[in-house]
Amino acid sequence: MKKYYIFLLSLCFLSTAQAQTKCSEANSDMNYAYSHVKSAYDSNNVSDLKYFAHRSLEAMNRVAPILKDCDCQPTLSIVERGIDLLSKVDPSESWEDGRFYVKRARELAREGIVSLDNCTQISVEEEELLSLEMEQSALKQKQEELKQQQQELQQRMVAQQQKEIEIQKELLITSYDSALSSNLKSYNEALSNCECNSQLDKPNLNISEVMKFENAKIKATYVDKIKSLSAQYILKLENCLTQESYSNVDD
Repeated sequence: MKKYYIFLLSLCFLSTAQAQTKCSEANSDMNYAYSHVKSAYDSNNVSDLKYFAHRSLEAMNRVAPILKDCDCQPTLSIVERGIDLLSKVDPSESWEDGRFYVKRARELAREGIVSLDNCTQISVEEEELLSLEMEQSALKQKQEELKQQQQELQQRMVAQQQKEIEIQKELLITSYDSALSSNLKSYNEALSNCECNSQLDKPNLNISEVMKFENAKIKATYVDKIKSLSAQYILKLENCLTQESYSNVDD
């Protein structure tokens, strides 16, 4: 139960801290709003007064949605009142009327800056919790990176092992194929020496398919081919000798 309470408290702190961080995005525009409305108040003609009042109004209009998103209601209320006052400056016919609204808007802008500070301040507990959360996030990211590196290493090891297996198979196939070719050459030379007109052909083997076999099956495949070649050699040799015997009888 205690752990569950701490978990809920942490979520509460994090939510508040995130909102406060978002509220800080309104700081610059809030200061712009005050600076412009102060310039409007200090102006000595209606043209400048309306110009700076309009600039302040634009800044407050940018601030309002940020305050709404970060749920800074006290400051939002102040800003909305300031927007209402500044929107009345431009229609004003005289410098005095416009300055009346500007004066009140200036006071609200000053209050807004102070109020916004309260929304952007983070308590010691919240700051420590944020720091802990960032450390945990960094640790989790590091763990993910290490996990990814480990997976990549395992994949490289598997690929290397597979490559070594393929090389061993290639060497094995080369060795058996050499033995098969050597036997074929010996058999054909023997047939030639015996004046047999028949020669043996090398057995066809799909090396790509043989590469898919295990070593034991590769060996068995070549042994079968050598046995078959030997049987063909003996058969051809016997046929050759038989034909020669018949030829001698006829003579």
